[in-house]
Amino acid sequence: MRKTLFKWHSITALIAMVPLFVISITGSILVFKPEIDTWLMPSHMSVQAAEGQPRENLNQLISKVEATHPDYVLGSWELFDNKQRSDAAYLISKSEGEWYKLYVDQYSATLLSTPVSVTHDITDWLLSLHYTFLMGVIGTSFGFVFSLMLLVLGITGIVLHRKFWTKLFTLRVQAARRIFFSDVHKLIGILSSPVLLILAFTGGYWNASEVIHETLEHGDEHAYVTEAIYSPNLDFQQLVYGSSNAIEGHRPTYLTFPFEPEAHINVFGEVPGKPYLSSEYSSVVTYSRDSGEVLATFDVREESGWAVFVDMFRKLHFGYFAGLPSKILWCVLGLSPVLLAITGLYFYLFRKSPKKPRRRGGAPSPVKS
Repeated sequence: MRKTLFKWHSITALIAMVPLFVISITGSILVFKPEIDTWLMPSHMSVQAAEGQPRENLNQLISKVEATHPDYVLGSWELFDNKQRSDAAYLISKSEGEWYKLYVDQYSATLLSTPVSVTHDITDWLLSLHYTFLMGVIGTSFGFVFSLMLLVLGITGIVLHRKFWTKLFTLRVQAARRIFFSDVHKLIGILSSPVLLILAFTGGYWNASEVIHETLEHGDEHAYVTEAIYSPNLDFQQLVYGSSNAIEGHRPTYLTFPFEPEAHINVFGEVPGKPYLSSEYSSVVTYSRDSGEVLATFDVREESGWAVFVDMFRKLHFGYFAGLPSKILWCVLGLSPVLLAITGLYFYLFRKSPKKPRRRGGAPSPVKS
């Protein structure tokens, strides 16, 4: 049984090695995506606002974007109010249906960039590489498969070394290189396995959800809007910042416009007293795109079950649940598949072959026909 498990562990590792290299390296970089974007694009990502300075009226910001870029329809809007980071507006091209990104200074109503593809910036390109291998839905399907493989590798590795605690930190430095690499492989694998299992499960779930959404709901044709399909009389400032009337203490962080024929307006946000691992998008108020009336609410403090559990995936996958320390830990352990691949490949290629029996004189014994 152990030999069979080792065989399948090795075969899975060999098949998934190169894709997991890509996923591992890009994922570790993306743990610090906001910091990298701010460093590379300070004029787009950063704003200068005095303490206590209010945001400009959201209706004014929306009108500014629509008037400046009439060839696009608003799809969503990322909201910040920390006096340092700019808003990000996501636009849909009326002619091709592709998504674009635009940075907005929410305190001065200034557009900080022109619309660029959502894979234009280096970290956005890395995110697409990490998530879809730059191949759209097909790449997303591959990502799901390789996430399953990583899950299998983590589980089989734990089973193969289930008595790891007896020699957890044993590194036989003076032994043969093959044995040393084996010890390093086991040590890294056991220490990183909890994080790798979390990354594999959460990433696999997101990939599977995206594939199902695209294939079942959109099919071969992806419907998109070419004009705004919400009422021009809506007061978005009131909808977004009045969301606390629908959910007590609701602080808006993300707005989605109706960018598909059946969609309405959603205001995502966070609430005080939410579960520890709940994300900043954990509570939602849905408004009618025609009347602005509240259609539904989701308050994470009053819910339980799968939806609440899935919302925790964001912090668990990107590792920012405990600030900088957890992000550093996720970044380092996220690279472990690279080291596991190198040490495992060496151990696999240079493992000892069975020796033929020898006679006393040292010559190989004759093979009986």
